[in-house]
Amino acid sequence: MFEKISYTARSVFLRQKMEQELDPELRFHLEMQIEENVRRGMSRADARRAALSCFGGVEQIKEECRDVSWMRLVDALWQDVRYGLRILRKNPGFTVVSVLTLALGIGANTAIFSVIYGVLLKPLPYSDGDRLVVLHQQTPRAGLDNMPFSVKEIMDYREQSQTLDAVVEHHSMAFILLGRAEAERVQTGVVSANFFDVLGVKPLLGRTFLPGDEHEGSDAVLVLSYKYWRESQGGDPNVVGRVFQMNNRPHTVVGVLPSIPQYPVESDVYMPTSHCPTRSSKGFIADRTERMMSAFGRLKPGVTVEQAQGDLSRIADNLQREYPEAYPESGGYGATLASLRDELTRRAKRTFLILLGTAGLVLLIACANVANLSVARLLRREREIAVRSALGAGRGRLMRQLLTESTLLALAGGAVGLVFAGGGLHLLKSFATRFTTRADEISIDGSVLLFTLAISIVTGIAFGLMPLLASRESAFTALKESGGRSTPGAGRQRLRSALLIAQVAVSFVLLIVAGLMLRSLMNLQSVDPGFDPENVLAMRINLNWSRYDRQQESRAFYKQLMEKVEAKPGVVSAALSSGYPLNQIGITFGPYNRDFEIQGYPAADGGTPQQAAVRTASPGYFQTLGIPIERGRAFTDSDNETAPRVAIINRSLARHRLGQEEDPTGRRISFDRGVSWLTIVGVAGDAKEYGLDLEPADEVYTSFAQDPGGGNLLVRTTSNPESFAKVLREAVYEVDPETAVDRVQTLERARSESTASPRLTAILLGLFAVLALIITAAGIAGVMNLSVSQRTHEIGVRLALGATPGKVLGMVMRQGMALVVTGLLLGSAAALALSGALSSVLFNVEPTDPVTFVAVALLLLAAAAWSCFVPARRVTSIDPMAALRSE
Repeated sequence: MFEKISYTARSVFLRQKMEQELDPELRFHLEMQIEENVRRGMSRADARRAALSCFGGVEQIKEECRDVSWMRLVDALWQDVRYGLRILRKNPGFTVVSVLTLALGIGANTAIFSVIYGVLLKPLPYSDGDRLVVLHQQTPRAGLDNMPFSVKEIMDYREQSQTLDAVVEHHSMAFILLGRAEAERVQTGVVSANFFDVLGVKPLLGRTFLPGDEHEGSDAVLVLSYKYWRESQGGDPNVVGRVFQMNNRPHTVVGVLPSIPQYPVESDVYMPTSHCPTRSSKGFIADRTERMMSAFGRLKPGVTVEQAQGDLSRIADNLQREYPEAYPESGGYGATLASLRDELTRRAKRTFLILLGTAGLVLLIACANVANLSVARLLRREREIAVRSALGAGRGRLMRQLLTESTLLALAGGAVGLVFAGGGLHLLKSFATRFTTRADEISIDGSVLLFTLAISIVTGIAFGLMPLLASRESAFTALKESGGRSTPGAGRQRLRSALLIAQVAVSFVLLIVAGLMLRSLMNLQSVDPGFDPENVLAMRINLNWSRYDRQQESRAFYKQLMEKVEAKPGVVSAALSSGYPLNQIGITFGPYNRDFEIQGYPAADGGTPQQAAVRTASPGYFQTLGIPIERGRAFTDSDNETAPRVAIINRSLARHRLGQEEDPTGRRISFDRGVSWLTIVGVAGDAKEYGLDLEPADEVYTSFAQDPGGGNLLVRTTSNPESFAKVLREAVYEVDPETAVDRVQTLERARSESTASPRLTAILLGLFAVLALIITAAGIAGVMNLSVSQRTHEIGVRLALGATPGKVLGMVMRQGMALVVTGLLLGSAAALALSGALSSVLFNVEPTDPVTFVAVALLLLAAAAWSCFVPARRVTSIDPMAALRSE
């Protein structure tokens, strides 16, 4: 096979040299045969005649050699390519328009495929990544689809599983890392010692964890993530061995991870379970209901996901029977698993496939447009084709030449499309980052290049065949019989009309999708969030908990900080809270729900506990955020650690649990099954805390002074809040220089970021729709221009017989717009058929929204009318006599 390919390549690129080598070689063999005949007793003249008779002639032998294997076919193809390049070079307008049109379609598909391949199709960068699974616990009747694991539960699944090679744990916590100019908050993954071994991850530098690192009393060690190493440590190759202070003890860096997707969250550093103060405590380990871990596993060789699922269900049933107090029947406890690949891409899959389908439609429109241009060009080449046919070229030979030209155009379009795709890769990576941690794996690699090559060839063949298959009769026969006239056959007229109708229909569908997404985004951005984000700055305060292990010490820190902040000029009000509306953590992970009960109001079903999101807030919280207190009062300075514990609930919880009319102030609420109670002192308005597209969650606010957990500083200012960031950061360091400050942003930016994903999706879909509209408008103009030029004689006769230019203009416009209206009707039917698939990604807009349909139809009609009018307007300047003489 290799010899054939080598010979073929030589036959194409070294043709002259081979011809030169072939001649002396054949003459050598001829002379050898002559000498052999002479030795047999022949005269030299007879010997030469006999040798030539045996060989059949040198030129004949050369021709036979040229016919060997693929040589003749390759030679013919090479001639087609050279001739095609000359023809395309002689028609620069057609070539440039076609290449750019195809580049837009192929480039869009290449760009989206690079995302699809990098995120959905590319093998995980782990050893045997297809065997990695994520375990989930569920209590569906209690509304928990992904309940974390406790240490006891992980040990049970690890010991009892018969289908998993290993079960490892992971949870994420934030600690303060000291050892640099400023204290730094690092998100820390707390994992089993064999966590990276199970994933099959080899370190970039140093090593990962050893079994001894997890033993009690072992030296504290850290492994750095690739991103943290590059961004925070400057990619220092000598970072292994460096010592940092964390949790009041030294931690030594032992390794750096490669660039891999992290799940379930991105961490800066990793530590073994024995070094986490919470995870390593004996009380936490012993309590089966202390749940905060994720669990990962690796399937044994040959085990299917279905078999492993049955194994987990068996273990879950055993646990429910053995520990009924930890797994009440009212919750419906169970365990499931999913492949790690699916978990990494679960949020991304639907959106990316929608974009791929949209890009495919753009390519379809581009193909239809270039096919129409090819039909027009084929008509202009009728004399050339007739001459070639008369000289003996068959239908197959002519089809091959035209397909070669169309494929060359498509390959050129693919090359330019690669440039377009590469230019948009950064934007697509930023977009994908919001859906999956695999975004860094998106690139224009070998697989994407092969896809581009394949789609270019298929595209070239597709739009090249369309004009040739326009009718059952031989297109070339029709051309020969045309006698030089430029009147297309009925088959090709129908084809041009069908292509134009298809372009309009597909463009209408794309414009409808983009229009619905735009309306959905506008509705989302117009939602009243329930708070006033203007001139509010938020920053996260991260205490070094090894120095603030008692609430009294943290209360003293926050009190001193608030005094300094409120004294700053330009500060209207300030507050502390465990969170704030629309922050990225809350949107990503949702509310921190806790079971609760209101005295005198048991759970509606008699068993399933009620749940609400719990947040701590200082006295100025509601004033700073502009959240109204609708009943009762807000927190005051008197609601401190020595006062009776109080709470504020939001309107949603009051409505759901107490009824619309009843005043809840004065009632008591408990989070520990009645062991301790908090008195409800007020009802706050609802705020969109976890997403503008979500209904307000049931929420309970507790006094920050009575429960100082977490720390976000919120400040309302008189002017641009970003200008206060440095001053407020310095105020924090004045109180304690070992406190880390991060996530500094305005609430207006937080609100904007909360809609970033739908906004970017709408932008991408809008770009595709605009491309489709431009290509379609250009296609309509091209078809109408060709139609007018082909009907010059007819129009001249009409004008000579007294038809006014206005009437002729109207006639041409009606014929063009009739095709457009047909395309709109078909596009409307297709858009309505897709309504079910769109409903899940829209917000407060129906997929059959009449306003969007009418607006898009008017836009497309206006663009089409202009595209029809410009060529049709030319008929008014036609000189009837000149038109008649031209025929």
